[in-house]
Amino acid sequence: MKLLPVTKKDPVEKARLQCRRKFLHYFKKGFTDATYIDWERQYKLDAHFSFQQELNKAEYERLIKAKKYNEIAAKAVRVESRTNLLFSFEKMALRDAVKETAGSRPFALGLYDYVYGDDHLENRFNAFSEILAQLQRKQTRVHTWPLQTVFGFIANPEEHIFLKPRVTQVAAEKYSYPFIYKSKPNWETYKSLIDFAGQIKQDVDDLKPQDYIDLQSFIWVMGSDEYPD
Repeated sequence: MKLLPVTKKDPVEKARLQCRRKFLHYFKKGFTDATYIDWERQYKLDAHFSFQQELNKAEYERLIKAKKYNEIAAKAVRVESRTNLLFSFEKMALRDAVKETAGSRPFALGLYDYVYGDDHLENRFNAFSEILAQLQRKQTRVHTWPLQTVFGFIANPEEHIFLKPRVTQVAAEKYSYPFIYKSKPNWETYKSLIDFAGQIKQDVDDLKPQDYIDLQSFIWVMGSDEYPD
């Protein structure tokens, strides 16, 4: 009987299995693990619930109709401030940019369209990106990846994902995924992140990730120094 040659495991498959093992090392029960929910999921879910309480579609529309742009911006900033998704200097840059009506009005209207609009996601993403790019800055620029993606992620994690640049690049390298990254917010990179998350979802489908909160958290665990290999 002729024996078949022993083949080495595909390097991409090997890399992705190592990432899976790392995630399960920290969270034995995967996305249902109590520690995972406590450390990674719950506070993001709480922010989502807060956004939908403060700025659900009906309430958002009421505030826009009343031209309460400062109130809308203040609510959005307050909801995000309860998370650790943005660095302190990013939080401050946004607060400064939307403090006055000249900034709060385009931000409020743009965020509504980004979160609740009917247009294709690519068009909504690009439109919101242009608004952030035009907001006045005092020290730190507002048009960054975290600020571009955090509010969509909080408002609707079924559709939007959050991008931390360095962590995501490290995670993609470990996952052997060809993530396309450019430092200035752009649709090509965001679509590449969505595709990256989609690949992870396919690979860990048996662990039952629920939404982009779980997929972003998986990426965070892969790329963050908080979770050594």
